[in-house]
Amino acid sequence: MTADKSARRCLAVVLAAGEGTRMKSDVPKVLHAIAGRSMLGHVLASVSAAGADAVAVVVGPGREDVAAEARRAVAAAEIFVQTERRGTAHAVLAAREAIARGYDDLLVVFADTPLVEPETFVAMRARLAQGCAVAALGFEAADPTGYGRLLLDGGELVAIREHKDASAHERAVRLCNAGLMALDGTKALALLEAVGADNAQKEFYLTDAVAVARAQGGSAVALVAPETEVMGVNDRVQLAAAAAVWQGRAREKAMREGATLVDPATVWLSHDTRLGRDVIVEQNVVFGPGVTVADGAVIHAFSHLEGAAVGRKAQIGPFARLRPGAKLAEKAKIGNFVEIKNAAVGPGAKINHLSYVGDADVGAESNLGAGVITCNYDGFFKHRTTIGEGAFVGVNVALVAPVDVGAGAYIGTGSVVTKDIETDALFVARPKPVERPGWAKAFRERKAKEKQGG
Repeated sequence: MTADKSARRCLAVVLAAGEGTRMKSDVPKVLHAIAGRSMLGHVLASVSAAGADAVAVVVGPGREDVAAEARRAVAAAEIFVQTERRGTAHAVLAAREAIARGYDDLLVVFADTPLVEPETFVAMRARLAQGCAVAALGFEAADPTGYGRLLLDGGELVAIREHKDASAHERAVRLCNAGLMALDGTKALALLEAVGADNAQKEFYLTDAVAVARAQGGSAVALVAPETEVMGVNDRVQLAAAAAVWQGRAREKAMREGATLVDPATVWLSHDTRLGRDVIVEQNVVFGPGVTVADGAVIHAFSHLEGAAVGRKAQIGPFARLRPGAKLAEKAKIGNFVEIKNAAVGPGAKINHLSYVGDADVGAESNLGAGVITCNYDGFFKHRTTIGEGAFVGVNVALVAPVDVGAGAYIGTGSVVTKDIETDALFVARPKPVERPGWAKAFRERKAKEKQGG
């Protein structure tokens, strides 16, 4: 669900200036990740999907790392610096230049509230299109203690009252303020500039925009979202809780779209994981960023995939690792304790156990035995190995790159390959076997006497 961008223009102001001291981290709070994407990245993706035409990100002084992440997520994002911390309305006004350009809708969102769905922002914008000056997002709190309350009268939002300022009657209200707000873009600057700092903290609160809008003859409404959708993240415990909610959503979506997760709670998806129809994912599988799995593939238990493309009806694992650049064609098979990195594995090729294949091209229907290693690094540079179609590589073979193995070639067990091998050739390179009768017995007797001091 996305907004009709042709009808109304929208600016999203994303507040990302908080340092997050409770995270106890050298990394700014909003750069902490959920499912391989920063919280800021999640928020920017959501407002973009909701039809935001422009994005303004408010950061703290010297936070080029936050600015860089914003531009990475949305190339055209404008960065504004909040030099003083004087409340949420003051933070929004740091983006005054962008607001003043004039938009129909202004979304004010927080970079540490990463689970809000695009549909929720679309719904907030829809209320502005209906003529409201302010649309505030709320939730029914299981425990409302400490939250600001959204106070309604006949369905209209009349005030947002902080918990400490609320009466006993108002504290009984369970509809709480989530903090996110949509403002009529044509009136937003006037509303924000009229917010005062007549409070104990002498700060400018965005919540006062409700009273200001009503005083100016406008109306305000409250929209309700699930409490889990609007949860904020202030520490690592809350980060883990938010990640669990995100994973639950993603697992359900994957299953409803045709993938089987044998034990969903043990499968960890990334923000961009793509699973095709009839994919089967067994227990304890981790998907890092950048993984696509085509229809009918099977990912066996305890496998880890990142930056990889898995072809139709391929099989992975158990206990396999696909690293960035791994590309598996249709019906390829990667078995237990196999690691693939920056390598293309052709249709029907098999690498069944205990092998490392990096910086390589493995031809269709070829077979690599247990313990095959592509020696791709010489201490300074990476080199590539090419294995032709239908080649057979025996157990414990070391392929010293750069090297080409011809189609249909056979390589004997234990060989060290340092030269190209012709098509359909047999290559064997191992020391001549040596047997010395009685050597082991004499060795043991000699060592035993040495140990006894003889």
